Order: sequence, then C-alpha cells, then structure tokens
Amino acid sequence: ALVKCAEKAGFESVWGGEHVIIPKNIESPYPYTPDGKIPVDSDAPIPDPLIWLAYVAAAAPTLRLGTCILILPQRNPLILAKELATLDRLSGGRVELGIGVGWMREEFDAISVPWEARGTRNDEYVDAMRLLWSGPEVEFHGRFVDFDTVTCSPRPVNGSVPIIVGGDTERAVNRAARLADGYFPGSTDPKKLGELIQDVRNKAEANGRNPDDIEISAIFGEQMADPKAGIEQMAELGVGR
Repeated sequence: ALVKCAEKAGFESVWGGEHVIIPKNIESPYPYTPDGKIPVDSDAPIPDPLIWLAYVAAAAPTLRLGTCILILPQRNPLILAKELATLDRLSGGRVELGIGVGWMREEFDAISVPWEARGTRNDEYVDAMRLLWSGPEVEFHGRFVDFDTVTCSPRPVNGSVPIIVGGDTERAVNRAARLADGYFPGSTDPKKLGELIQDVRNKAEANGRNPDDIEISAIFGEQMADPKAGIEQMAELGVGR
C-alpha cells in the first residue's frame, strides 16, 4: 500500500536500509544523532532490503529500487552480485546499490565478519562485483576476493548496477569521489550538506573524474517545514534527488 501510494503520487524511487541484527548492548556510536544512540527499538522490524525490494518491484512497477544503505563488507560479493543482477533483470533495470561500511562493531562480531579493514574489503567487493557484471569468463585475484575464471549470469540490464556511497566521514567522501556513481550523505543540515557535496566534487576532480557524473541524493529532513523552499535549497546545493 505504501509504495503504490508513492507511485501514484509521483515519487521516483523507494529505498530500504538494513541491519541483520540489533544487539541488546551497543557501545559503538551511531554517527547521525547527538548522543550516539541509534533511534530504533531493538525489536523494530528491519526487513532484508533486497527481498523487500523484490516485492516492491512487482507492487510498484515504475519505482526505482535503492538501498540506503546495504552494509557491503558483511556480504559475500559473488552471491550479492547474483542477487542484485537477478533483481535488476526482473525489474527491468531499476536497481541502485547504496552502500556503506557499517558503524556497529557489535553487529559485525555477531555475524563473524572482521571489523578491521572493512573499508578496504568494501572497495575490493565493489571491484569484484563490477567485474562479474561486465561479462562472461572473468577472474579476480585480490586480498579478500580470489577466484579463477567464472561467469555470473544473468547480468544487469544496463551492464552494471549504479553504486552509491553513503556516509559523512572523510573516508566516505573519498570513496564516493573515487569509485561511486552517486553519493548519499546522511546530514540534513544545509551548511554541512553543502560542504560535503563540494568536498566530493573537489575530490572527484582530483581523481580525474567529472564531478557531474556523481549524482547526489539527500535526505529531505528539516526541509519538510517548508517543502517548496526546501526543494529550491537542495537544488542550489547540487542535490539531484
């Protein structure tokens, strides 16, 4: 009902986030609240985003399907590449992969995924998935991913799935500038948002990229107080969605 209503109202996309589990005791600071506490009850339903988006794909056939975010270092990149390509094929090329490296060490510990070097792991997973999507008979030999010649089929409708980097840290900004098709900051403060967007653009140029190739998506938060002015403000900052 929610996504059908959104589709009828003219929305362009729908997004799902994830946490596999919510530990009872969390010492890791949540990066988007002043007190560092995650604003969600421990028993709040957090569906797996890919399964949920597959349901959405059938219920609302015009909406694009995004993750904001999927915690990439927790996933097996070969299996994930298959899942994303399958969903992209079934939905006619509507999938966008928003990724993050995670902030909750307790969750990584619970699912037995190493916390250390998760950023490096994340970037290698991106490389491996893009290679798998690029065509048949590919091989990859890295620190965290290592496979001889394989084929992963089906492949995405448009040759790849757009990858959007989320986060407000310097490392997230650097990652977005270096490898992302899009950037999704978490801040809704106009001043902070403008600084993050400009930083991504500057660092994209430093990496030899056209900053305009990195689409900016942002959360419409405090702008809800005056939506029309908020839209204009977001556009001036360089937000495309």
